[in-house]
Amino acid sequence: MNSDSDLAALYAGLEAADLQPLWTITDELLTPEPRPAAVPWLWPASTMKPLAREAIRLVPVERGGERRVLALANPGLGGRPYAVGTLWGALQCLGPREVAPAHRHTPSAIRFVLEGAGVWTTVDGDACDMGPGDLVLTPSMQWHDHTNAGDSEMFWFDGLDLPIVQALDGVFFEPWPGPGSSQSPATEHNRSETRYRARYTDGSVTDALSAQPSDLLIYRWAETDAQLERLARASDDALIAVEYTDPRTGASVLPTLGCAVHRVRGRSAPVRRAGNAVYVVFRGAGESVVGGRRFAWEPGDMFAVPSWAAVEHASDGADLFVLSDEPVLRALGLNRRQIVVEGALP
Repeated sequence: MNSDSDLAALYAGLEAADLQPLWTITDELLTPEPRPAAVPWLWPASTMKPLAREAIRLVPVERGGERRVLALANPGLGGRPYAVGTLWGALQCLGPREVAPAHRHTPSAIRFVLEGAGVWTTVDGDACDMGPGDLVLTPSMQWHDHTNAGDSEMFWFDGLDLPIVQALDGVFFEPWPGPGSSQSPATEHNRSETRYRARYTDGSVTDALSAQPSDLLIYRWAETDAQLERLARASDDALIAVEYTDPRTGASVLPTLGCAVHRVRGRSAPVRRAGNAVYVVFRGAGESVVGGRRFAWEPGDMFAVPSWAAVEHASDGADLFVLSDEPVLRALGLNRRQIVVEGALP
């Protein structure tokens, strides 16, 4: 007969050998549904923007700093600078006549412009002029810098797949080798825009996959708005959605990041999905219930929707930019959605 002392010796031996018995941790690993560490959370623009302006005043953009960015740090993630477990989200700000130096890295990034003018992001030599509501892509390992040629500040949302790439131990970073700290001034702006026409999918991409990023680097708000208007005229749904796609393949704009806009004009049905998302309020005001927590929001606010948290929105008219990790889950066959029967909003 085995004694308690024998069992205790077994567990001590396993621990000493850096082994763990599966029978004691199965419930932690194989959960009935996702249990993300990130929690539903909202970062209000009324808090972020004054701090960003103070950062512009006090923290110059120069070598050693590279970027003036306020990273969204989800309280559930133990101090890590991530909005949710798989996505980096941040507010980036550039002051008048500033240039953020060129660099490149394996994590892919997107920029969704909130306000400002006179700024462009140069991506591998293509200077992409930025305006409110525009989406700019900086795919993996493409050189990029930001230039403000105007006399006013600019604010945009930064989204990266950095947590995913870091989890895969695949992060590489290189500063611009010079001369100078940035790419040569571009003689031609918006080169990719002259070659490719923006493409969108009604709702969200469900099938198309591509390991390559979109060749179109900038998607204009005017075209996105026109797509939303077309869908709105043909539907009475409370939520109208379009996803930005690669004009060549119809896949999401980046292999790891999905970008979409949701137009809310009523109360949407509560939906949960496997995978994480970050929402950015572009226009309008309203409220959302995320995993049972209610958040009132207005332009410039950002909020986190962790995996499998039911989310629903209510507004008389608002546009929400949405960053998600959906392409990764779709590629791995892990994508799952569910409409919740009972709503949370009154």
